[in-house]
Amino acid sequence: MAGAKTHDYHILPPSPWPLLSSLSALLLASGGIMWMHSAAFGGYLFFAGLIATVACMGFWWGDVIKEAHAGDHTPVVQLHLRYGMILFIASEVMFFVGWFWAFFDASLFPKTVEAVGGVWPPKGIEVIDPFHFPLLNTLILLCSGTTVTWAHHALLHGDRDGLKKGLWCTILLGVLFSCIQAYEYIEAPFAFKGNIYGATFFMATGFHGFHVIVGTIFLAVCLIRAYRGDFTPKQHFGFEAAAWYWHFVDVVWLFLFASIYIWGNAGGTIHG
Repeated sequence: MAGAKTHDYHILPPSPWPLLSSLSALLLASGGIMWMHSAAFGGYLFFAGLIATVACMGFWWGDVIKEAHAGDHTPVVQLHLRYGMILFIASEVMFFVGWFWAFFDASLFPKTVEAVGGVWPPKGIEVIDPFHFPLLNTLILLCSGTTVTWAHHALLHGDRDGLKKGLWCTILLGVLFSCIQAYEYIEAPFAFKGNIYGATFFMATGFHGFHVIVGTIFLAVCLIRAYRGDFTPKQHFGFEAAAWYWHFVDVVWLFLFASIYIWGNAGGTIHG
């Protein structure tokens, strides 16, 4: 039969979302730059770009979900989706390598950085007690890794109630982590600007906090889809990708806690 499908691949139909997403991202970036430089209407353009970008993401992923329900995600397509998620997480690893590099470059060789006074932590800097809120947040994320694994195993065994409960627990733990980190930032004894310690600390831990928020939203979407009955034991890559992302966030935090909070604060004056 002419035009019959003779392969396992999914040929995508024409879609407006790649172009619209690119234009929305351009508007978002341009508006953000204009806003930071106090240009007229910069803030309005930024939020317009943000809304447009989020809308494009929602519509685009909605199309992907429809394709999955239509049976377009064959085993071969699912395998390639997994490759794509693995490469995305690998790119995120390299993103964090940059912030770790900045921190270790200053902390391992403080004598070459005049601004820190030849020691690390820099002179005059009070540091956060790693065994207070940072340790609590570490335990919270470790528990959340357990609950998301519980949800995954429940899904594999057809236990939809366990899937929902595990997701609820993980999302609540993620929100709790973000709230504690926000409080920690408010009470931090050092500022973002003016010193290399504060700059590297807030950039590394702040971007991790942003990833926690993204992961929480990711899991919340999975929870909504679970209530809609979208996932099955044999086909649930959307949830699996969210679980991978969450475990990645957990592992990054363990490195942050060990290197920045414990090792990087050793010998410093504890705040409070």
